[in-house]
Amino acid sequence: MVNRRFARATWGLVAFLLAVVAWGAYVRATGSGAGCGAHWPVCNGQMLPRGPALATIIEFSHRVSSALVTLAVLAWAVWGFVAFPRGHRARTGAALGVVAILLEGAIGAALVLLRLTGRDDSLARAAVMGLHLLNTFLLLAVVALTGTWAGGTPRPRLREQGAVGVLVAAALLGLVVLGVSGAIAALGDTLFPARSLAEGFRQDVAGGAHVLLRLRVLHPLLAVAVGTLLLGTAAVSSLLRPGPRVRRSAIALASLVLLQLTAGMVNLALLAPIWMQLVHLVLADAVWLAAVLLAAAALAADAPRLAVPGLAEPRSASAR
Repeated sequence: MVNRRFARATWGLVAFLLAVVAWGAYVRATGSGAGCGAHWPVCNGQMLPRGPALATIIEFSHRVSSALVTLAVLAWAVWGFVAFPRGHRARTGAALGVVAILLEGAIGAALVLLRLTGRDDSLARAAVMGLHLLNTFLLLAVVALTGTWAGGTPRPRLREQGAVGVLVAAALLGLVVLGVSGAIAALGDTLFPARSLAEGFRQDVAGGAHVLLRLRVLHPLLAVAVGTLLLGTAAVSSLLRPGPRVRRSAIALASLVLLQLTAGMVNLALLAPIWMQLVHLVLADAVWLAAVLLAAAALAADAPRLAVPGLAEPRSASAR
């Protein structure tokens, strides 16, 4: 069953989610996470803060945008359950989207109530931020996949996918690890800013350096390794699944990876200004979405297959 109106609305919801995620990063980068104190859902003990400071305005506006996107996800899920019959995978995606957006709010509340905001540099904050990133990836993935299923992409087949299945799984796992390291690196940039690349490097390798600084240096290395894996995944997928849907997804992923690697180098060279951190984050989410959509296209049950010597591709059951 195809519902193109629902599919188009889903991509609008994805854009809204990305905007809210970017604003959340702005809250962290400006140190405004404690703008409402250790109060949630109220702000400094009030429903509407009076005479608020700038940090309070930034934090409160993020809470408002988060509430609005939560309502949007709930309305979208209700629409999905009305528009699709029982057992349709779009219904499953809509239900998972609701779970993920509620978890997103719960993690945000935990950051505030546990005082893991502002200048806090504890490992607990890094761990919760890593969990926040994982849940954001899950939320974006299930909403995007629901949009593709509503638009007619067949159900994925996870068995007998050969090299494509292995590469897609490795690429998605690599992106998760890279995303967590990026969240930690961004926190380190916020809490321990450097005035030059040389000073930043000395911070990272100095004896007794904070653990966030020691972890920060790993992110560029992981970015190169995972970026190479993603480019290889895009190339092999387009070769072994030579359909137009896979080819478009592979080109989009490869283009975004190259753009993100360039943005990462610019971010490093400019010492991670806030505006560049936001660009880097949005591109990271875009790369994740592109990888998820490539996986959906390449692993789809109707994806055409091409056998290439040296890249073992098992025959489908119908071909035996």
